[in-house]
Amino acid sequence: MNLPLYQPEAATSTRFLFFTGKGGVGKTSLSCACALRLVEAGKRVLLVSTDPASNLDEVLETKLTNAPTSIPGAPGLHALNINPVAAAAAYRERLIGPMRGLLPEAALRSMEEQLSGSCTVEIAAFDEFSGLIGDPAATQAYDHIIFDTAPTGHTLRLMSLAKAWDQFLDQNTSGTSCLGPLAGLEKQRVIYEATVKTLADATATTLVLVSRPQAAALREAQRTSAELRAIGVGNQCLVINGTFETTFAYDVTAYAMQQRGASALNAAGDFIRSMPSYIVPLRSINILGIGGLRVLLSSDAPAPSSSEATHLSASVRTSIQSAPAQRESLRTQPAQPAQPVWTPPDMESLESLVTTLEQQGHGVIMTMGKGGVGKTTVAAAIAVLLAQRGHAVHLSTTDPAAHIAQTLHGQVPGLTLSKIDPAAETATYQSEVMQAQSAAMDDAGRALLEEDLRSPCTEEIAVFRAFAREVGQGTHRFVVLDTAPTGHTLLLLDASAAYQRELERQARSTQPEEVLRLLQRLRDPAFTHILLVTLPEATPVHEAAALQADLRRARIEPFAWVINQSLLHSGTSDPLLQSREASEHRYIEEVVNKHAHRTAWLPWQPEEPVGPTALARLATSGMQHTLV
Repeated sequence: MNLPLYQPEAATSTRFLFFTGKGGVGKTSLSCACALRLVEAGKRVLLVSTDPASNLDEVLETKLTNAPTSIPGAPGLHALNINPVAAAAAYRERLIGPMRGLLPEAALRSMEEQLSGSCTVEIAAFDEFSGLIGDPAATQAYDHIIFDTAPTGHTLRLMSLAKAWDQFLDQNTSGTSCLGPLAGLEKQRVIYEATVKTLADATATTLVLVSRPQAAALREAQRTSAELRAIGVGNQCLVINGTFETTFAYDVTAYAMQQRGASALNAAGDFIRSMPSYIVPLRSINILGIGGLRVLLSSDAPAPSSSEATHLSASVRTSIQSAPAQRESLRTQPAQPAQPVWTPPDMESLESLVTTLEQQGHGVIMTMGKGGVGKTTVAAAIAVLLAQRGHAVHLSTTDPAAHIAQTLHGQVPGLTLSKIDPAAETATYQSEVMQAQSAAMDDAGRALLEEDLRSPCTEEIAVFRAFAREVGQGTHRFVVLDTAPTGHTLLLLDASAAYQRELERQARSTQPEEVLRLLQRLRDPAFTHILLVTLPEATPVHEAAALQADLRRARIEPFAWVINQSLLHSGTSDPLLQSREASEHRYIEEVVNKHAHRTAWLPWQPEEPVGPTALARLATSGMQHTLV
């Protein structure tokens, strides 16, 4: 499949561009590179991150705030982060500030309590987001506004909020909401309506779906495309980041990587052909700083097309499935220059960690980290290994973008599977609250409660309750949670007390034990074991380190780190892959020597680890099992 390189041009770019996709596909790098190209074409650009786990600072090598900051080396480029917590504090003060000195302290404290929940964080971040789109005065100094949006689940929620809050304002008759007085929202009504209109305007807004040449990432892009079209965002294009073709015919690792990508693209062919689609070749460097961003979209050294690439003979293809000795002979046919010797630090297999984890006989195991690092795969591998050892295991996810069923792709005795469905959980929660409370209310009271439960925030409350329920099952079996990407996970955990308050406010009853004991259980190192999953690359490692620091502030100590998809000891002779393997060394050493109590290491797999057999094989992979 021959696709053109992604080369955004100022003349054809809409004013608003949204980059979205599965976590870890390169949204931040591509949005920054696009912004740089537009600036170098003479345009003024504002780059915005709405991701709670933003790494815009690291890619741009500039400290950012919630105000536009100029980027050194790129005149005309400004960037900012929409920080949900800071936005919530500012929003809260905007509503309460005018009342200070007019109302008693007790009343002010009551208002602050009402505005302390996750709903306020959600609407406050949206308030800033919509201000940049729906208020022309806020961005009149810029030709283009580019959004480095959050991982897919959060993006869908953020963009659907434009309609959800607009409809809520239109239908609400009580003047109240889960945010307290509705006046704070009504004042922004014109801006919210303008936001909805702009998102649906193909001449103003482009959605850039970012993917990798991987089956899961392309499935997620297709799902996102359909859901965003359904809410009116129809001007879309697809950018497939990190495509790879090798000219080293005898390199087993390089050929396997090429074939994995080609198979994924072929399988998604109909979707790719359904819209303008482009590629960005895999680069040999970590994309950091202005220089790295120029390399990312450079057309000087594009990947070879299918017709230009060296075709492998049938005997080479056969050899990839042959015995290790034959693969070793094949790989060493072309003589390669000697590489500097680097001795990796001691790391263990995932199986070794599981041997420790299973000693308790039950409990919760959570995989956390930046989107796209392989949390779903690691969680599934752990669950399969525990079940094969005779334990009762439940594998679940709170990640709206997870494809956990496709990863497991089969049944294992003793292993059950579920996914927290926000829509189903919300409907169940609304029904339970209404049944518990409506009998004691008059018609006006029931209408008011129904109004409150229609708020978009109710979904977050319902999902939190389901999360607590899943954790509670760890008292009698193993529960393996493939948790959401870093920012969403932190918001989920940090908001525990606020969610409990909101549950009490809506349900007016004592909450289930699993809700009341959630934080206690998460903080118990004998009950909950957290594994931080990372790739041996700068941004995933540094985001996992920041997550670890946040968890420690919440008095939750991670059990171990997992370095996933490492090219170490792959034996590749492809120069690009050799360069990427060498760049792993410093990050492997950083994890082992600076961050982790224990470190498991997983090699890059020639085939995607899907199904119980492949997942169990991955769990037992160690340094001695790699191709050398």
